Amino acid sequence: MASRQPELAFFLQPLGKAGQIVAVQANMRYPDSLAAALRGAQAAVNLTGILAPRGRQTFDGVHRFGAGALADAVKAAGISTLVHVSAIGADANAPSAYARSKAEGEEAVLAAVPHAVIARPSLVFGPEDDFFNRFAAMARLFPGLPLIGGGHTRFQPVYVGDVAAFVAKAAAGQAKPGTVYELGGPEIKTFHELLAYICEVTGRRRLLAPLPFPLANLMARSTEIASALSLGLFPPMLAMTRDQVTLLKTDNVVSAAAIAERRTLQGLGITPETIEAIVPTYLARFRRTGQFAASGA
Repeated sequence: MASRQPELAFFLQPLGKAGQIVAVQANMRYPDSLAAALRGAQAAVNLTGILAPRGRQTFDGVHRFGAGALADAVKAAGISTLVHVSAIGADANAPSAYARSKAEGEEAVLAAVPHAVIARPSLVFGPEDDFFNRFAAMARLFPGLPLIGGGHTRFQPVYVGDVAAFVAKAAAGQAKPGTVYELGGPEIKTFHELLAYICEVTGRRRLLAPLPFPLANLMARSTEIASALSLGLFPPMLAMTRDQVTLLKTDNVVSAAAIAERRTLQGLGITPETIEAIVPTYLARFRRTGQFAASGA
């Protein structure tokens, strides 16, 4: 496993057998470090990505240049398998810089390694996710939650364990080479429905306030300025970018074409977990009395 700061990844070692998980240093901006990290490998998986640019971590640098550099290193090392994790909505003509950079990264990967498998997950959830945990934390502190764009955007949340199962199968050669797969869970939910569910699970009665896109853009601009001026001290929980607002103008669900062509989790024999089966197991800490909460707050 390669990481920019391998000393921060030691907690992963107990998840495997002795010697099975070893953290090594690598940085997508330095191709030589990628070559060193891939030495002796038989397969490579690219999981790098950012939701918002920060310092030298830009969309272009991470999603396009980084993905291309890794693919070039895989090709040079003669590695036969590459799985590249992108995102649903990746589109070279998208209004969002995030979505465009994801598409450019896919293009760079397939240009160097045509047989690479591309995985495009929808909103990924799990114990340390940045969606359910973030809004549950906000519900604990504030009387209301913002429904950006009215909360009509549709998502198809997918469990991180199912994404991992897909990656494992793809790395084992069970996915069709050179193919883009779209990964979504069994349910499609609107932004409004997801926030309402968070409030239900955490036992919080909160106002879900519609926030029109123009006003959301204005707020996002304000938090961008505050984040820049605070030298990193602005609470990440409250941070929002205009590009993220733009992303919310487009549904984030598996396409009909992917379903018809079986370029999905189900197409690879994976039955996705539901939100209801997983999310309550890690949102209990946001209830007023933890897992023993019996009434709203």
